[in-house]
Amino acid sequence: MSKLGGLGARLHHGEVGYDFIKSRKIWYGISLLITVLAVVGLAVRGLHMGIEFQGGAVFTTPKNMSASVAQAETYAEEASGHDAVVQKLGDGSLRIQIAAIDTGVSDKIKTELSQDLKVSPEQINADLVGPSWGEQIANKAWLGLGIFLFLVVIYLAVAFEWRMAVAAFVALIHDITITVGIYALVGFEVTPGTVIGLLTILGYSLYDTVVVFDSLKEQTHDITQQTRWTYSEIANRSINGTLVRSVNTTVVALLPVGALLFIGGGVLGAGMLNDISLSLFVGLAAGAYSSIFIATPLVADLKEREPSMRTLKKRVLAKRAQGTDTGEPAENRVPDDSHDDGSADAVPAVVGPRHQPASRNRGRGRPPGKRR
Repeated sequence: MSKLGGLGARLHHGEVGYDFIKSRKIWYGISLLITVLAVVGLAVRGLHMGIEFQGGAVFTTPKNMSASVAQAETYAEEASGHDAVVQKLGDGSLRIQIAAIDTGVSDKIKTELSQDLKVSPEQINADLVGPSWGEQIANKAWLGLGIFLFLVVIYLAVAFEWRMAVAAFVALIHDITITVGIYALVGFEVTPGTVIGLLTILGYSLYDTVVVFDSLKEQTHDITQQTRWTYSEIANRSINGTLVRSVNTTVVALLPVGALLFIGGGVLGAGMLNDISLSLFVGLAAGAYSSIFIATPLVADLKEREPSMRTLKKRVLAKRAQGTDTGEPAENRVPDDSHDDGSADAVPAVVGPRHQPASRNRGRGRPPGKRR
């Protein structure tokens, strides 16, 4: 078995692990800082919307043009008075995109471009998008996103519980805000491909979150009927048990997306790939982070506020302090430094082998939901 596979098995059985729940305030702070930066970038720079959303024109020149991309940008901006985006296609033709112009001035721009590029006006193809059509596309995109989020919350509330639905919703908003903020800071154009990529990464992030929630739901079944683990401890076990799986799937997904973004869009200059690849790359990374560091710790925070979970925590700490939970000698017992201050930090979230007896104890060390 590989080292990573062995680590995954040990994480799954609770033999090793990291205390994500105890360090949750650190992750909340990091997420808050990144979100604030994204919102500031969005407020200051705004989004560079494509012509599909704000209207405009796309001019395509003949093949094997001698003019460079920089020259074509200068010609287009002088002819239209607006910023232009120029891309050189594989056959040598130029794709000149000018947003926020009226269809009435497109003929004038086309004529001036033909003179600057030294081709006849008939050789330049013009595709026009009206601003009203672009506004309809933008409204439908926002409507689709709103319907998606609504259905996600309803599903999670029915399949799990409302606390998990709230936590997943917060994680999804976290991912959306970061991705949109990165688009504003980088200045990439927002196109329908961007919207497709955004919806794709939201589904991926939700899948990763549901995997952890499903493990947590199983392990917390009849949790109040035992006195060995608190809710936060079992939540932490759920994160560690699925950690290697989440990391592996995220890395495997990021590799081809990274190739599209950095090699296809950056090195090879296929700028149209940037529209969808940036949203996928940022969203996949943010989704994996939020599933581990935001969603599950937030569920634990909400659950630990319940009276039944507070009572369970007191019982667990009291029994652990007496050393009656495992029958271990005093020198092997986990010390209780919490003094029952009511915070989730007071309880160690990773229960090591000392609190998980071997099979000869007839499964007493298994958490709720794992009984045979």
